[in-house]
Amino acid sequence: MTEKSGIEQVMSAFEEFKKANDDRIKEIEKKGSADVVLTEKVDRINAAMDKFETDNQKRTAELLEAKKALDDEKKHVDDLEAKLNRLSLAATANPEARKEELKGKVNEWARAVIGATTRGTMNLTAAEQKALKDVEDEYKALSVGNDTTGGYLAPAEYVREIIKGVTEISPVRSMVRVRQTASKSIQIPKRTAQFAAQWVAEQGARSETDGLRYGMWEIPTHELYALIDISEQNLEDSAFDLASEISLEANEQFALAEGTAVVAGNGVGKPQGFMDASAGLAETISGSAATIADADGQANGLLTLKHALKTAYTRNAVWSLNRTTLGSVRKLKDADKNYIWMPGVALGKPNTIDGDPYVEVPDMPSEGAGTYPIAYGDFSRAYLLVDRIAMVMLRDPYTQATSGNVRYIFRRRLGGQVVLAEAVRKLKCAAS
Repeated sequence: MTEKSGIEQVMSAFEEFKKANDDRIKEIEKKGSADVVLTEKVDRINAAMDKFETDNQKRTAELLEAKKALDDEKKHVDDLEAKLNRLSLAATANPEARKEELKGKVNEWARAVIGATTRGTMNLTAAEQKALKDVEDEYKALSVGNDTTGGYLAPAEYVREIIKGVTEISPVRSMVRVRQTASKSIQIPKRTAQFAAQWVAEQGARSETDGLRYGMWEIPTHELYALIDISEQNLEDSAFDLASEISLEANEQFALAEGTAVVAGNGVGKPQGFMDASAGLAETISGSAATIADADGQANGLLTLKHALKTAYTRNAVWSLNRTTLGSVRKLKDADKNYIWMPGVALGKPNTIDGDPYVEVPDMPSEGAGTYPIAYGDFSRAYLLVDRIAMVMLRDPYTQATSGNVRYIFRRRLGGQVVLAEAVRKLKCAAS
């Protein structure tokens, strides 16, 4: 599929989605509820559009398809070679004569099978009965269904590949500001109050404009760990490099824990998340008791959230939400009946919500009464992530030696917290 056709598909799907959703909204306005079939159509198109969320999906699919075609072709060649080997054509002095001989046997056996079905085995000719018996004897003699009659000689293929489900990791590290440190914590001065400038006459008395104050914020680093015991014999005999395998697993789980903490951590023994109540983010009410939409189905709450943020923070602002909530956002319109979600692939830009890019964060909560499914703002100014120690692995062959095990200990140190709460706001699902 060419890039042009991919763009056409996205735009065509979006136009079809808008038309179906407009029909759904009209039915709600007219009858108070939408037809079930129409609602399912909107949800189906919405789900279909998810595949266009990342620009690299098309290239990835083409790469995988090309690899699959290459693997299929290789398998086809291997199958042909195996068949030739089984027929012993490669070792036969006269391959054509061998093929004719095999063809005659197959035809004789086929006639015998049909005859046995239509006339009965007892009514077959001697040659046909012999053809059936030869095949039956060969099957009994070398059957892979029984280990002792040939099953041991037909082992299953062992594939050195581990099938793994996808672990959804929040891409929050790309959103926030990251700083390295060689200390147990970092301290950052912060302005806590300002003075107010005063008007004065040409020769009027001037008094001190008091009020400027500073404070000190400290961000401590916390420790993540993973501990795995593996038997020495498993390490020696495994078809995989288990040390490398568990190292990859630990790295993935550390990234998962980091993303969860940056979004929702309570700051006790772990980083403080920007969605934690103690982070101090201001909130905007959606206007609906359990969804991001207003009572009339519009996006007024979402737009109010956006425009409540100070202008300086909107220049680098992004939306943070999970994929389920994104599906709901696609259905929303502004007061002028325009959809607030727009595909950007045609312009070579990211998709947007009311003109601003968004990041899918799986750790964000979904819509529900009293939840906060969306955050918006400049996360790079609002949140600071501190890296102290990257993941390190300690191989301990002594502690569990009497049990025949080797212990692997993984650890990492990092911290993080909201340093400028006014740079981000969050949307709350609640009736106004």
